[in-house]
Amino acid sequence: MISDRKAFVRANTRLKPVPHVPEIMLHVADEAVPIWRKTEDELDAMGLPPPYWAFAWAGGQALARYVLDQPEIVSGKRVLDLASGSGLVAIAAARAGAAPVIAVDIDAFTEAAISLNTEANDVYVEIIVRDLLDDLAPPTPRYDMILVGDLFYERDTAARALAFLERHAAIGTLVLIGDPGRAYLPKDRLTWLAEYSVPVTRDLEDHDIKRTAVWLLSSLSP
Repeated sequence: MISDRKAFVRANTRLKPVPHVPEIMLHVADEAVPIWRKTEDELDAMGLPPPYWAFAWAGGQALARYVLDQPEIVSGKRVLDLASGSGLVAIAAARAGAAPVIAVDIDAFTEAAISLNTEANDVYVEIIVRDLLDDLAPPTPRYDMILVGDLFYERDTAARALAFLERHAAIGTLVLIGDPGRAYLPKDRLTWLAEYSVPVTRDLEDHDIKRTAVWLLSSLSP
């Protein structure tokens, strides 16, 4: 099935440089609605979430830019890219010297998209299709850093993500978040690190440019 999904990604996207991170090339869609419908047809299911893997979202672009501009923060570190989508942030981490880099997402199409995108950028990233947010057991120090781009757009997902990230921050894992100010971003738990003007797709956003920040999650005592 993965080969079929790769063919689907190739047929419905174009390999283009990321606007705010032109060092990285991604297979991206020109418009959201057509590829969304084609994805539903491919899976014979309606009401699916949008194909997040087919776009370079503002939070991911800002976080990728931050990582590439400051490679020392990830170089030699074990990095998890949570809700990876296209793999943009994971690719940036790998290019900045992180190893290993693990990209995780719940959408099975991300495995094909990230595989193609890592090939295009000549980096290696381990890909996991699984909902890690359901892992409620006390975490082990498996990662030095967790990177999160644009995950706080929906109430329940944001709450589960914050709980997951806080569990890891409590054992010393560094958590960096790229976000353009989505509705459920927990700003009271975050420390501002940097801000960028990020070009985005008007088909997905309400502007052509989104002011997007990179944040550090403050750790709580375990």
